Amino acid sequence: MFQCTKQWRGKGVRRKIAAMNAASTSRETGLTKGWMRVLGVDPAAAGPTGYGIVESDGRQCRMLHYGALKITAKKQKEGEGAALQEVHALLCGLIQEFAPDVMAVEGIFSALNVRTALRLAEVRGVVLLAAAQHGVEVHSYAPREVKATIAGHGHADKKQMQIMVRAILSMGTTPEPPDAADALAVALCHLQMEQARRRFGLPAERALARPGFLPTVGNSGNAAGAVRMNRATRSGPPRILTA
Repeated sequence: MFQCTKQWRGKGVRRKIAAMNAASTSRETGLTKGWMRVLGVDPAAAGPTGYGIVESDGRQCRMLHYGALKITAKKQKEGEGAALQEVHALLCGLIQEFAPDVMAVEGIFSALNVRTALRLAEVRGVVLLAAAQHGVEVHSYAPREVKATIAGHGHADKKQMQIMVRAILSMGTTPEPPDAADALAVALCHLQMEQARRRFGLPAERALARPGFLPTVGNSGNAAGAVRMNRATRSGPPRILTA
């Protein structure tokens, strides 16, 4: 049973995400111990935008949180900008709460029609903006690359991906909805790619966005930097957020 949470408007464009026994830990401590935290995002042109936070020390991976944001028909009628604002607010809230080291985003599938591809590009733009505003480095991975890395072949269906993600993260239940599982898969893909680069001394791929804080709406310049110092570690039932 999914816990549906209504996001509510706070100051400016910020949203407060309901706390689920959140506990804070130092980002510096995590890096010292070799843990890397990744926020995976599966942007959607029409359906739910999935998200998942995973961290690893190179030997084990653990899931911290995941879910999906579904834009209601009422919100969509307010205009495309309103829907994009909800996605931006969600990601800003996740970054502020969990302070990921890196964001991994699923790329645009080349077989999409032009209209859908443009709509998806708009959502990706909002995702990149949220990351840049908080100084989070972004890496993009093609859908087939993610599937090949996680499931072993680039034509795995959503059910196969859900099963593999559950197995890799030793989860007690299959991650739902599939959009959230895809986001977790993107995060795991980056962790595996990063581990391979470090192990074999390969050059790092060019990131879509490098750390460098941009001003956020309704926040001071120092607020974003302070957020990166503390981050929550929590696990719980998935959420489908409606906006």
